Amino acid sequence: MFDSLSDRLNSVFKKLKGHGRLDEKNIMEGMREVRLALLEADVNYKVVKDFTERIRERAMGQDVLKSLTPGQQVIKIVNDELVELLGGQQSGLNLKTKPPVVIMLVGLQGSGKTTSTAKLALYLRRLKYVPFLVPADVYRPAAIDQLTKLGQELDMPVFPSSPQDSPVDICVQALEAAQQKAYTAVLLDTAGRLHVDEKLMDELVRIKEKCRPHEVLFVADAMTGQDAVNVAQKFNELLDLTGIILTKMEGDARGGAALSIKSVTNKPIKFIGTGEKLSDLEVFHPDRVASRILGMGDILTLIEKAQSDINEDEARDIHEKFQKAQFDLDDFRKQMRRLKKLGSIEGLLKMIPGMGKMQEKLKNVKVPEKEMVRLEAIINSMTPGERRNPKIFNASRKKRVAAGSGTTVQDVNQLLNNFEQMQKMMQKMVGKEGGKMPSMPGIPGMTGNSGGSGISRQSSKSRAKTKRKKVKQKKKKK
Repeated sequence: MFDSLSDRLNSVFKKLKGHGRLDEKNIMEGMREVRLALLEADVNYKVVKDFTERIRERAMGQDVLKSLTPGQQVIKIVNDELVELLGGQQSGLNLKTKPPVVIMLVGLQGSGKTTSTAKLALYLRRLKYVPFLVPADVYRPAAIDQLTKLGQELDMPVFPSSPQDSPVDICVQALEAAQQKAYTAVLLDTAGRLHVDEKLMDELVRIKEKCRPHEVLFVADAMTGQDAVNVAQKFNELLDLTGIILTKMEGDARGGAALSIKSVTNKPIKFIGTGEKLSDLEVFHPDRVASRILGMGDILTLIEKAQSDINEDEARDIHEKFQKAQFDLDDFRKQMRRLKKLGSIEGLLKMIPGMGKMQEKLKNVKVPEKEMVRLEAIINSMTPGERRNPKIFNASRKKRVAAGSGTTVQDVNQLLNNFEQMQKMMQKMVGKEGGKMPSMPGIPGMTGNSGGSGISRQSSKSRAKTKRKKVKQKKKKK
């Protein structure tokens, strides 16, 4: 989302760092470009004005002008002010209350309320809560069915709402049912409209008065930019919001809503939706998002993503399999699936400090995630015995697997050959490093050639070079 803004800001910083010393003229020029970058990102103009003025005042201080690294000092000031603009510190849910915790989600139609309700329920279940989903949108066709289906997918209880019932009555009855059945978190998925109207707001006010939710979260579509900020302000005036969930943060929007909404509403962003999967909900950390915007990566979020998907026992089990050369194609398939759960490979690379600035240099390096799908299809077409022991493959088995996966025998051969090499290398590396887990070589797609399949593919130039080396070595021996 912040790619364009990040590129513009880094261009400004590069110019500032090019000056041995900064003066008022340099700083004013830099602030002008920062202001234009933020306005192009659809940030509220009042927010931009205050933000750049604060940076200018701090940058004009003697500690910066007389510093040996004034450019770096300005970057630090921008980072500090960005963190403050995004909310300062991370603000969590109000969970220090007697159960059930009641959370009311509000917003316009199409902002992603229903999906966010299910995502939030999954987040609460990880915190050992027992969520109860309440579909209270009786106006949008299939809204009740959508949340019911999501509840079934997550294996969570859903209140049996009816389109003929009043939304206020649904919420009150659901709360009574939750207390009787000892559910510890109640999530109210309220109705939305295509625009703010009096009838909608009156209904939401009555639900709030009757149910007294501990959290009233406004769900905003980050793709709508300043419109999301304006609507949030109107909702806040009537409902006194406790926080905001920004959805569709994985899109190509300019990021203006994320940078403006806290300043305009004075309410914290608590979560961001980063994808379509129900697990794609992140706690909002202002400092980490500021770091991403400035191209410094976000290694903490990357670690948390990995830790949430693999526990210590599983890691130990994989490590032992490497050491004993028992890491088979079933295990490899599991690791590929885990990698896909973490998000796009490109998105993960951006979280690594320094990789954001290398995106331009790596633009010819393809990371085709479709390649992983193809590899998984090949492995899925194998029998359990073949996955456990690839050495039993013969010509007829390879032909069968290729036909079953829609690939070629050459593709199957490449996967098997590369997997065997990887297996040997892993065993060797784990033995040498005494317990350290090395990075997995030959991850699919990490080559300059996007076509074809296999874990990795050696280029024709590389093969020719290797062959020439071998010939020279033979001549020397003779």
